[in-house]
Amino acid sequence: MAKNHVPDWLNNSLWSSRSPSPQQSLTPAETSIDSEDMTRSKNSAVKSSVSAESPVNLPVPMPPPAVIRAETRPVPPPRPKAEIVGPLNGNNSSNCCSDGENGSSASCTTTSGISSTEDISRQAQLSQELSRKIINLGEVRRLASQGIPDGPGLRAIVWKLLLGYLPTDKALWPTELAKKRPQYKQFKEELLMNPSEIARRLEKSASLENDGTETDIEGKGLLSRSKVTQEEHPLSLGKSSIWNQFFQDTEIIEQIDRDVKRTHPDLHFFSGDTPSAKSNQDALRIILIIFAKLNPGIRYVQGMNEILAPLFYVFRNDPNEEDPAMAEADTFFCFVELLSGFRDNFCQQLDNSVVGIRSTITRLSQLLKEHDEELWRHLEVTTNVNPQFYAFRWITLLLTQEFNFPDCLLVWDTLLSDPEGPQETLLRICCAMLIIVRRRLLAGDFTSNLKLLQNYPSPNISHLLYVANKLRVKSPGLNF
Repeated sequence: MAKNHVPDWLNNSLWSSRSPSPQQSLTPAETSIDSEDMTRSKNSAVKSSVSAESPVNLPVPMPPPAVIRAETRPVPPPRPKAEIVGPLNGNNSSNCCSDGENGSSASCTTTSGISSTEDISRQAQLSQELSRKIINLGEVRRLASQGIPDGPGLRAIVWKLLLGYLPTDKALWPTELAKKRPQYKQFKEELLMNPSEIARRLEKSASLENDGTETDIEGKGLLSRSKVTQEEHPLSLGKSSIWNQFFQDTEIIEQIDRDVKRTHPDLHFFSGDTPSAKSNQDALRIILIIFAKLNPGIRYVQGMNEILAPLFYVFRNDPNEEDPAMAEADTFFCFVELLSGFRDNFCQQLDNSVVGIRSTITRLSQLLKEHDEELWRHLEVTTNVNPQFYAFRWITLLLTQEFNFPDCLLVWDTLLSDPEGPQETLLRICCAMLIIVRRRLLAGDFTSNLKLLQNYPSPNISHLLYVANKLRVKSPGLNF
């Protein structure tokens, strides 16, 4: 039986989403999507960059002020966003704010730096916690779940802790970083080498083993006329052939290049012809190539670049880390850790399994039915809006395409800080996204509802996360 009562905490007009303003009308191409295309979709690319290593040292921020996949699948194109200028210091997020679709400035006030006494207090508490010799990770999670204020380097350190890249014992930080950062440098040296260079090094090694000296021919940079093995022949199709593997990698690298160039065109940090933007694109490209080579089961899937971008943006804008090579290495390991919790969503062979993307979308549908059966029935029974039409992108891209960039960072603060793991938190946030626009959905038909959910209006992020947290446990106060 449908539940019709809406709780008082949701009826507050402060949280109501209003219709998009005319000047932000959506293009026809974004108002529809074929169900079969959606089933096989996965958007964007993962990028990486090369840089030199430097001494290992990760200082604590100053007190205030502060994965496995075989085939690729296309994802629906991201919705258009207002232009955002990405500040290199990462602290001026107010520059990134634009009016939401509902004409409200609520989301901007949420992300415009230290905008309230509560933010100042939380920043002070986080800085104090991070100054301890042994960090209380539970307290850091609690504070971060409410949104991390824009203190210098604060979010970068907290994300590294939440993703397990840094241990809670600060005395171990130099040791861990001294181990992982050179490891990433070694990955770049070994995995970004072309087959000709590999063959040259093998030949040189064999020659040194034979007589302990280099031949004149090798001294000139030429290979000796020794017999070329099957694995070293450029036309070999053998699985162990370095050339066959090289040509397979070339296809993936071309896809990565295309996707990297499309990453956040609204952020000057990632787009444009400036040296810094090109350097940042190179970093994304290299990270994704290395990930693809180290994970042959997943390789590269469109959409990974969108997940990588927030991590690199936060770490590269850390004022405590001057060497961009360090940000690249840190991003790689944190990206691997983050993707490990969602890797089944990127594995096409698991799509129809209990851990695949379709099963995850079904769990979202069940969560909505549990908390708001009236809305669930209207969407899936009355108007036949299949959750795959909108939730596929929400889930696979971790909501990176649904909000402006500063709001996305706040959502990720909550995702990463949940001790239950990001997957369940992600589903609660997706369910909350449906509930806070329920009035418009209940009044809409198939076309209008699909258009609304594929081009989600800018919400008040604080309230969205509040509703998501209320969905953690179903209580008598949550009768919809």
